Amino acid sequence: MGFDFKKDPFDNFLELYKLAQAKGVPDANAMALATVGKENQPSVRIVFYKGMMNGGFSFYTNYDGRKARDIEHNPKVSVNFFWPNLDQQIRIEGEAIKLNRKDSEKYFSTRSRLSQIGAWASQQSAELESLAVCEKKLEIIEQKYKSETVPCPPHWGGYAIKPSEIEFWFGKSGRLHERYIYRISQAGWDKSLRWP
Repeated sequence: MGFDFKKDPFDNFLELYKLAQAKGVPDANAMALATVGKENQPSVRIVFYKGMMNGGFSFYTNYDGRKARDIEHNPKVSVNFFWPNLDQQIRIEGEAIKLNRKDSEKYFSTRSRLSQIGAWASQQSAELESLAVCEKKLEIIEQKYKSETVPCPPHWGGYAIKPSEIEFWFGKSGRLHERYIYRISQAGWDKSLRWP
């Protein structure tokens, strides 16, 4: 595989991520995000990595939804990229920090119009009476912005996950996997291996 443990972990991540894209990994930017809410109940879901921002791994969401409420309560999160056809995982632990409004608006402007309308219409994670109610709300928002650019909602935006630990996992035969660990410290990144 040729993993270079001397490199900065962000450089290693970007190199492996580009390779996963080049090899045609479906949704290579999909990452499982785990949060913990007020009841100390873990919750995990897939979100999409949208690039390095402010020294962290960015994603975007509705700030009124469950994941954002969890992050408000406890900003410590974990994400995992899993590329099974390459037998690779990248696991990241860290803290989710809100991106500034300008960065959120900039990314929002690149989304498809339907996704923009959906960001206004959705009361993410709230109970939905029926699909018809959702469709009606979409129609109302579509009419409202019929001849206009859809602005970024105030309740929508991004986070950057600033890592405290990054693990690069490479599957090997006999389950003798290679695990390369980077942990942040005062001096930079401490490096170690972990047993399979």
